[in-house]
Amino acid sequence: MDLRDKLQQAVNAHSNVFTDIPREEMIKTAVAHQEALVSESGALASWTRTESTGRSPKDTVLVKRASSEANIDWNSPNNIPIDEETFDMLFEDAVSFIGGVDNLYETNRVIGADSNYALPVKTLTNRALHTLFIDNMFRPVPSDLEQSCFNDDGFVLLALPYHKLDPERYKGRLRKMPNGTTTNMAVAVDMDRKVGLVIGSAYMGSMKKMLFTVMNYLLPFEDVLPLHCSANEGDDGSSALLLGLSGTGKTTLSADKSRALLGDDEHGWNDSGIANFENGCYAKMIDINPKKEPDIYDAVMHKDDYLNHGSIVENAMMYPDGEFDYYDDRFTPNSRASYPLKYLINIKESSTAGHPKTILFLTADAYGVIPPVSKLTKDQAMLWFLMGYTSKLAGTETGVTEPQATFSRFFGQPFMPLNPDIYAEMLGSKMDEHNTNVYLINTGWSGGAYGVGERIDLPLTRRMVNAALNGELDSVEFETDDVFHLQVPTECEGIPSEMLKPINTWEDKDAFKETAIKLAARFSAHYDKAYGDKNLSDSIRSQCPGK
Repeated sequence: MDLRDKLQQAVNAHSNVFTDIPREEMIKTAVAHQEALVSESGALASWTRTESTGRSPKDTVLVKRASSEANIDWNSPNNIPIDEETFDMLFEDAVSFIGGVDNLYETNRVIGADSNYALPVKTLTNRALHTLFIDNMFRPVPSDLEQSCFNDDGFVLLALPYHKLDPERYKGRLRKMPNGTTTNMAVAVDMDRKVGLVIGSAYMGSMKKMLFTVMNYLLPFEDVLPLHCSANEGDDGSSALLLGLSGTGKTTLSADKSRALLGDDEHGWNDSGIANFENGCYAKMIDINPKKEPDIYDAVMHKDDYLNHGSIVENAMMYPDGEFDYYDDRFTPNSRASYPLKYLINIKESSTAGHPKTILFLTADAYGVIPPVSKLTKDQAMLWFLMGYTSKLAGTETGVTEPQATFSRFFGQPFMPLNPDIYAEMLGSKMDEHNTNVYLINTGWSGGAYGVGERIDLPLTRRMVNAALNGELDSVEFETDDVFHLQVPTECEGIPSEMLKPINTWEDKDAFKETAIKLAARFSAHYDKAYGDKNLSDSIRSQCPGK
């Protein structure tokens, strides 16, 4: 029997299945079942076990089979293979488990604001709170779904956040833990059969990231470029994409009152323009400042009756009076909030726009040597897109407690499973076709490396972002950074001129040069390792720092 048929049989046999219940009912049930507490503002507060305060990359696996093996980059540490037999075992365990739960919630939504490539997703879970998360994050089924290329073959997600696997049953099949036992959780996807399982991971981002990974796998075969990015649109109709890993400021910088937001995390770029995948935001809340980030703060914390609210605050400190303390990271630095896009002040309801005029690559440079803003040529843009240099910030992943310099191709490698040349070639083609400007924005450190320098103030970063988006930098002079080959503006209104060249912010100039050369060498070594055999052009290779 087909997997979906087995699942449907289990659903039909269950006595308490709630299908597409109203939003108010989701909220009421989550509170009644003590899956969440009501905060002073009306937002729901929830907490997970310590092993589920972030993604668990080592427990995220893909089925490897001959029919699709050549499409996936199995050299990437993020694409961990399992065989079909192991996935079927996981599926059988999940189906068996749902037969014994008191309640089962079925939610039908789509991924994608453009109906031409919207992916229908059926989510099944035993948690009302996780059903609410899906409702916050993804889009209602449109009336014209029949025109979607995926209309006849949607995706099924089975999410059992607190169910634990039997380690002995999966010995030799799933991850071996440091203590010698086998993991009791799995985030598993079968791309060919379009079935996903989240077992044992209560972090709600596990569901969101799985569905984005599925879209990032499927869309290139439909001539759509998926990008891990936020997007917004100016009053003149010009759109922009902001690419960056979690924690680099992508969500914060895209939420701008002067520009209409399309979405904060994933978009597709097709022949007509760009379209958001989701219908909500999943923002980091640690250290959020209501004065610096009022849009996000107000979206989460606006006062309302809890039955009309529905924002979910995950893993933030909350006092007995219902007040949150977003500066307290004792539980995790990765506190999050899920909320619908409609709670933001300035959004574009269609979540679609024309071709982007500007693309911003966001990097949080922990070394403090990357200029705060630079303009990239096409070859440089392709190089930095492939390299995806940034820093993993504390709490983004389990076990990461301080910033770590890293390279994540396309600023989202864990969620881009195909071979890298597929995405790179598509981006290069679209940049040429639409004459798109690309800038590199450093949202990381200035005046020294992490621990010595300071994080660049958000208002200054916003000023540089706006200068890039508004075309202010089109008419200024640029100087070449000799180490990183970047084109650095000599002036930017509202920014101290000395700040534009990082060496000027360091007291120890020799230490700066040493640090910059060290980082450039890391670029060179990573390029050779990742792309030395990929037949990239010499013009792209020549723009790699250290080359």
